[in-house]
Amino acid sequence: MPAHHVHAGRRGSVRWWAPRGLSWWIGLLFAIGSICFFVGPFPGFVQLVGSAADGMVFFVGSLFFTSAAVLQHLQAANADRGERRFRLITFEPRRTDWWATLIQLIGTLYFNVDTYRAMAESFDTSQVDRLVWTPEAFGSICFLISGLLAYHEVRGGGVRVAARSGEGRIAIVNLAGCVFFGISTIASYVVPATGDVLALAAANVTTALGALCFLVGAVMLLRQAAAARRATAPEPAGLGQAAS
Repeated sequence: MPAHHVHAGRRGSVRWWAPRGLSWWIGLLFAIGSICFFVGPFPGFVQLVGSAADGMVFFVGSLFFTSAAVLQHLQAANADRGERRFRLITFEPRRTDWWATLIQLIGTLYFNVDTYRAMAESFDTSQVDRLVWTPEAFGSICFLISGLLAYHEVRGGGVRVAARSGEGRIAIVNLAGCVFFGISTIASYVVPATGDVLALAAANVTTALGALCFLVGAVMLLRQAAAARRATAPEPAGLGQAAS
């Protein structure tokens, strides 16, 4: 996505409301999903609401992730098409952004299946001495590959160069979130012989940190999308430009 200059309103504020922009909706959906994944593993939350409710929070969050991923893939698939007809299905294997968004979408679908299974199990048992949501390995791998591809596309001359642009900073933050989710997957590995979870606290903490990174990236995207919308809006007539 191209970078846009932020147009300030009164007192240098930035308008965050831009529901007519696709990027704005992508950022909003990712933000809601990230909040769910941040709250779900938070210390004491499962004890407060119960394992069934906690499992539902993760499942609902995964649905928001998938909704955002669908829109983001459609946005990438239809980029630079001008006035040509909008397409739902494309095949563009030479485009990095097409692969990044497609792999990310596949990863969210794995999370849908995994979180639904965890939610269903939580309704059938009163055991809460384990992770309610165990990050699905394939989903985390997809997220990591997608994050690496997205970063590769914007990195230019390296991390410092990428960090100077809005989309570069978003890619870096999201890649960090993918790494945390990957660590969470390893930490939450269940030993088949005992059923114990390795580093339960680490799994919960890294899941929350990954979600926090995605939330930051989503907020940055929301701000960027709103600023871009404001930049393309017609300027109001000045005092000296009133119609005669």
